[in-house]
Amino acid sequence: MDQRTTLSRVTTGMRVVDSAGVDVGTVDLVQRGDPNAVTVQAPTTDPGSSLDELIESATVAEPDVPADLAARLLRTGYLKVSTELVPTGAVYVLADQISTVTPTEVTLNTPAATLPPED
Repeated sequence: MDQRTTLSRVTTGMRVVDSAGVDVGTVDLVQRGDPNAVTVQAPTTDPGSSLDELIESATVAEPDVPADLAARLLRTGYLKVSTELVPTGAVYVLADQISTVTPTEVTLNTPAATLPPED
């Protein structure tokens, strides 16, 4: 099954289990890949003084990881998984780390310890 088909079968709230059967958490976000995605750019404008501008500037763009990894996640597609396994409360799963998808569960082909945490 290709990565697009795999990601299209995943929905928010699904349980995620790693290759050893460890419960990783639940899917918070499904992002299909964009082969043309090259980089992630941080906002370059001053947040201004209005409350709306301040809130907008504080909003974190996904994925919240170092730029090189973010570019890879955006190209291949990814899941953001809420978890208690890392202090930040979320990890990212590359589309190619998904082994199988059932109607209620995503099984990974990698251990949870190798999943990059949210920054």
